Amino acid sequence: MGQALQNLLDEYGESHKNALNKTIHWICVPLIFFSIVALIYSIPSGLLSGAFGESIWNNWATLTLVAVLIYYVRLSPSIAVGMFLFGAACLAACYWLVLTFSTPLWLTAVIIFVLAWIGQFYGHKVEGKKPSFLKDLQFLLIGPAWLMHFLYKKWGVKY
Repeated sequence: MGQALQNLLDEYGESHKNALNKTIHWICVPLIFFSIVALIYSIPSGLLSGAFGESIWNNWATLTLVAVLIYYVRLSPSIAVGMFLFGAACLAACYWLVLTFSTPLWLTAVIIFVLAWIGQFYGHKVEGKKPSFLKDLQFLLIGPAWLMHFLYKKWGVKY
């Protein structure tokens, strides 16, 4: 792992020490990530679909996740693998929701997004510290990596 990633994880961790706030983050950060993927997935992808046919991969969310993965690869190829798997799971969940339910995906995503952010802000109120992204927007992508690094530690995977 590069020192740059460790510095970012350490800085992010400074405002995430309270046990309740950490628990809330384990729930809300993945939900926020998913909801953003779902919102982007909901953008009509006529050009993509027309050129490549309909599939789980032909949408704006996939293109956005490629850009996000490039960011993660620059920080840590190992973390990028975990985030790729989580991103792919989010895409699969979007695809399944669209096929299974009549409720528009964008509406489901907005509800999840709003509720998860309410949880996040409550956690930071309990913590007594502002969310890291208010200082640097980069921390919106560090939050999921911060959770991933805990999983990697538990599983003995180098990050």
